Amino acid sequence: MRGVVYDGKQVQVVHDLEVRDPGPGEVLVRVAAAGLCHSDLAVIDGTIPFPAPVVLGHEGAGVVEAVGPGVTHVGPGDHVALSTLANCGACPDCDRGRPTMCRKAIGMPKQPFSRSGSGAPLYQFASNSSFAERTVVKAVQAVRIPSDIPLTSAALMGCGVLTGVGAVLNRAKVDRGESVVVIGTGGIGLNVLQGARIAGALTIVAVDTNPAKEETARRFGATHFLNSAESVRDILPTGADHVFECVGHVGLVRQAIDLLDRHGQAILLGMTAPTAEASFPPAAMFLDKSILGCRYGSSRPQKDIALYAELYREGRLLLDELVTATYPVEEFARATEDAEQGKVARGVLTF
Repeated sequence: MRGVVYDGKQVQVVHDLEVRDPGPGEVLVRVAAAGLCHSDLAVIDGTIPFPAPVVLGHEGAGVVEAVGPGVTHVGPGDHVALSTLANCGACPDCDRGRPTMCRKAIGMPKQPFSRSGSGAPLYQFASNSSFAERTVVKAVQAVRIPSDIPLTSAALMGCGVLTGVGAVLNRAKVDRGESVVVIGTGGIGLNVLQGARIAGALTIVAVDTNPAKEETARRFGATHFLNSAESVRDILPTGADHVFECVGHVGLVRQAIDLLDRHGQAILLGMTAPTAEASFPPAAMFLDKSILGCRYGSSRPQKDIALYAELYREGRLLLDELVTATYPVEEFARATEDAEQGKVARGVLTF
């Protein structure tokens, strides 16, 4: 089968991948579509350290082909969105409804893939590897969705939507009438914008250096669009209740903190290099300001994806509009180039 493999030096689309059958508590999914997220590119450029060779992809949707013993919530033929969160479901954090904090959900990559002929194992990225025609995931990662949701759109719920909308609703807990600033309007930033709109924020300021992104930002919920964070105070003189940094640049982290009003929150979503450091004046924090990290939208995928699916069906959550372009998996290089040049909100690979 086809898949996108990074061997530690280069990326290639191969045609000789194999994946093992599902074991107890696992699901085999035929992937229909997978979003190209900057986290995949971060593995290639080294921002996210990950062992190689690895099958990339972590934002996908498809159809269940088979289930292992003990799996009852999905069955063959069901449409599913794939979560990257392979939480155990039994530890204290999972029991408290915080699956993103599960210590078994990260740092222990498995090797369910191999290449025909050599039999050499390949790692699975983010417990997912949706850039393959078929993948095996833990049952908790396969979330059943209505079959009337296009799989090219449903794929984005597994990462971009969970991370962006979840950061607003679950982590920041934005309330009606509050003010929100979103720095960076890529795939995550757009979902933060629509999360703020769904939450009922009154003033939603999008900041991006690319003026071509204004129309899309406003469609997703921005009430204002600026090319520089330095102009935010013209709209919010006392600062914002919530500022989301969605780029992963330490200078923008400082700006996010500087833009806060009293009792404001800076929520950090952009992925910086592991050794990068940001600075800020601690004295400013005594006005009840907060800096919040946020992993995967502080989400509960089985619950949240089901909610977002219904919001989509009601017309309140935009998914189709996120998909700027689709690419056959063989055109991975072109999809990557478009993403790096900021030409797409989300490019989606199809099989």
